[in-house]
Amino acid sequence: MAMQSLEVVEGLKRFLSEQNGLDNATAAKIEKLAAELQGTDLNGFDQVQKDPVQMITEGFRYFKTNKFDKNPALYNHLALGQWPQFLVFACSDSRVCPSHILNFQPGDAFMVRNIANMVPPFDQLKYSGVGAAIEYAIEALEVPNILIIGHSRCGGIKRLMSHPEDGSAPYDFIDEWVKIGKPAKAKVIAKFGHLPFETQCKHCEKEAVNLSLIHLLVIHMSRRRWQTRSCG
Repeated sequence: MAMQSLEVVEGLKRFLSEQNGLDNATAAKIEKLAAELQGTDLNGFDQVQKDPVQMITEGFRYFKTNKFDKNPALYNHLALGQWPQFLVFACSDSRVCPSHILNFQPGDAFMVRNIANMVPPFDQLKYSGVGAAIEYAIEALEVPNILIIGHSRCGGIKRLMSHPEDGSAPYDFIDEWVKIGKPAKAKVIAKFGHLPFETQCKHCEKEAVNLSLIHLLVIHMSRRRWQTRSCG
C-alpha cells in the first residue's frame, strides 16, 4: 500500500472520530472511502500484491471464456498458420504492450520486443536473434508492414544517455545493447546538450526510432546484395 494512501486513511479515521455531529449517512460514506483507500493509492491503482500463480490462472480462464470460446472461427483459422500484417518492434517495458495499445488481435502482428525498441545494425554474428526475427517475418511470412513503437520515459534510453558519464557500474548486458543507439545519443547531445537531461532523453527516444529505421533500410539493402551475389 502506498504511504500516501495510508496517511489519507488515517486522516479520515481521525476526522471521523472527532466529529460527533455527523449524521449516520455521512459517517458511513467516510468509512467506506477509508476502506476503499486501504487497497488503493490516490491515483486509483490497486497496490495489493496479487499471487502470481493466481494471476496466471485467472488470466488464462478469462482468455478461454471471453476470447477463445467466443471466437472459434478465428482460432481454428490461426491453427492452420499465421499471416500477420505487421512486424512490430517494441520495448520490453511492461507498460508498453503493442496488442493493448493498438488493439491487435491474435495473428495481426509478429512481435520483436527488446530494451528500448531498437533495431540493431546488420550483423550476422552479434545480433543474429533480431536478424532471425526480421528474416522470418519478411522471408517466411511475407509481412508487408514494419512498425517501430517508441515510448516516453524509456529506461533503456535513459541508460544510454546517462552511462558512462554518470560513473555508475556497468551492467553485464544492458550497456552493450543500448550502445546500438550511440549515434542517436551523439546527435541529441550535439543539438540539445544545453537542455535538461530529461528533455534530452525525450529527444533521444525519438531519434533512436529514426536510427532503427535507418538500420532496417541497411539490413534490407545488405540482404539484397547478398542474394544478388548468391544468385550470380
